[in-house]
Amino acid sequence: MRKTAAKLLAVAAIATSVATIAGGTAVADPAAGVTPAATDIVGVGSDTTQALFNKFSTDYNAFVGASGTKLYSYDATGTSPITPKSGALTIPRPNGSGAGITALNANNSATLDFARSSRGPKNGTGGDPVTDLFIAYAKDAVSWAALSTGSHAPANLTTDQLTKIYNCTYTTWNQIDPSLSTATIKAFLPQNGSGTRAFFLQALGLTNPGTCIQATTVQENRGTDAVLNDVDAIVPYSAAHYIGQVYNGHSSGTDAAGPLSIRSIDGAAPVDPLTNTLSATFANSAFGRSVYNVVRQADWNAGDARATALKAIFSKDGWICKNATAIADIKSYGFRTLPGTACGTISVPTP
Repeated sequence: MRKTAAKLLAVAAIATSVATIAGGTAVADPAAGVTPAATDIVGVGSDTTQALFNKFSTDYNAFVGASGTKLYSYDATGTSPITPKSGALTIPRPNGSGAGITALNANNSATLDFARSSRGPKNGTGGDPVTDLFIAYAKDAVSWAALSTGSHAPANLTTDQLTKIYNCTYTTWNQIDPSLSTATIKAFLPQNGSGTRAFFLQALGLTNPGTCIQATTVQENRGTDAVLNDVDAIVPYSAAHYIGQVYNGHSSGTDAAGPLSIRSIDGAAPVDPLTNTLSATFANSAFGRSVYNVVRQADWNAGDARATALKAIFSKDGWICKNATAIADIKSYGFRTLPGTACGTISVPTP
């Protein structure tokens, strides 16, 4: 039986390798020695969608060929500062949706053209600039994760229980269920500026977390963080990112689920057990979200070559929404395609 299991694992490893080679290699940041041209389309921001955008960059650049305007994307973490393109300003590397949107609006197209965002526009006082466009292109959902083995957390938590954990009404497991451990819950959140953090708290009806939440923040969607290797730890996690990491072979280095498994909310599992894809039920729940690319209205409406290049990638009729390779990439990285003509839908923050 051990020999049979070993053979099966070997076959699975080979299959994964073949699939990776067949699909092309996606690299983080522009490849070593490559500096995007001033006319290229370059973005920063969300950790949740960075791996998908690395693949988009590889495939889109192959699609347009040597003479076309290229697409490049910088990961949320890595060496900092960065000089995004030739002749650009040198800026701190933006880590997360909020930081990416801030950087986009602090610079012009000579430095950045878009921001990846795993949350929608923030409205009202202190919200996103009304001069931005949020362009939807795929569906994700946010659940929570805990240790796969030995965790004191149950397999399922309700929305009400998660809210009471993150507002500090519940601080020990046995307050949820008397049969659970009396140990203190260690609830973590991703880094400030994370779209996943903002969306998760919003889904729980919270503006801010309670004071019992762990002071140490973690890089979103990375189960390899040592502080999460704890029987009492829980953390929000992108379901799509988890599926890409665990089931589709898109983890590398620290960008991996590590010892964590993603859990259910209100009895709904984020991963369909038959297909290992994002569950339609969960994606359409209160924890489902669209993911976006953010561009400046002025650039989008300029009527020049840059506006044409932006629309060729991000619009309803653009490469991401219409090209078969791009659609396959969205699915491979754990996301669901948006229904009907929703891909490329534009939202504008309101004052």
